[in-house]
Amino acid sequence: MRRMSGTSDHRIHGCYSENDLDIRHLLKRGALLTAANWQAVVIQFVAETTFQVLLAVPIIGAAILVAVLLGADLADLLQGSLREIFTTISSTLLSEPVAFVAFITAFAVVLLGGSVLMFVVKGGTVDVLAAASAGAGAIEQHPITLDLLRHASAFSLPRFTAGSARLYRPYVLLGLGLMAVYALSAGAYLAFVVYGYRAAEGRMLILGWTFIAAMSAALLVGWITIVNLVYLLLQISMAVESVGLAAGIRATARFVRAEFRELAGLFLVVVALVAAATLASALAWSGVGLIAFVPLIGLAVLPLQLAALVVRGVVFEFLGLTALCAYLTLYQQYARKRAEAPAGLVVSPLQHSA
Repeated sequence: MRRMSGTSDHRIHGCYSENDLDIRHLLKRGALLTAANWQAVVIQFVAETTFQVLLAVPIIGAAILVAVLLGADLADLLQGSLREIFTTISSTLLSEPVAFVAFITAFAVVLLGGSVLMFVVKGGTVDVLAAASAGAGAIEQHPITLDLLRHASAFSLPRFTAGSARLYRPYVLLGLGLMAVYALSAGAYLAFVVYGYRAAEGRMLILGWTFIAAMSAALLVGWITIVNLVYLLLQISMAVESVGLAAGIRATARFVRAEFRELAGLFLVVVALVAAATLASALAWSGVGLIAFVPLIGLAVLPLQLAALVVRGVVFEFLGLTALCAYLTLYQQYARKRAEAPAGLVVSPLQHSA
């Protein structure tokens, strides 16, 4: 077994109680660590917002170009989410190959640069939360107080920047792999939809194909969710073990085999929480939209929408980092058991659940 560095040992030992934590305590611990290191939430939110603004620049520029050259309605082009606007502009520019290639190139450059920014920020975030988990003690077992949160705080700009620098190379390589998986998944889905629709249209089976297409879209969402989980676990293993991508893949595979039951349970609860938060956000957003139809009061819609976007973004970042801390604690439990086990002894899932 690979000998862990002193930093990894410090993160593994003494960061929670002797007994393994259940899902409820894992999530509570994750929420407390995230709240104690709220600066990481703010940095993640700012980085995510900056990324979205950067992506909007080539899209808005292309929309203006389409409106000027092709005479399209700019208001119609800019309706919907960024993904919908991108699809509309791309389909419109297909008749102008040079403009289409220029738009895709500009968007790809911004996407790559913004993604690298997100990878660097995530490295500092994971490093800070790992240090916080190492020194927080069993905070999930105590009443929630300000002193408890101050004790669990480990954020500092030097620590954050040092973590970003330490994990920059492996996280960028991992992120590029994630983007490649996204591209292959989207390409396979689009090819399946296009060729399947043509075959169904030729055989007059459009109604049945609509159901199959909807099921395939649901499968794509499920697949991307699993990919994101693996991506998050790889980030955790690479940070805790201080290893590269190849060793991180092996460490993550061992972790999933050893802790599959607890990991699956935690994953399902996190998905349910995110789904509930998404539903609540949609209901709140629709309520804000109704104000636009009220005379005079409707003038306040824009500030309310901006405030709702900020609150929504911060809440989802908090949930994401809470899940990260929960998975991190579970990984540290597993790593502690591996470090304490006699040489050659493998802790199996059956032994762990016994």
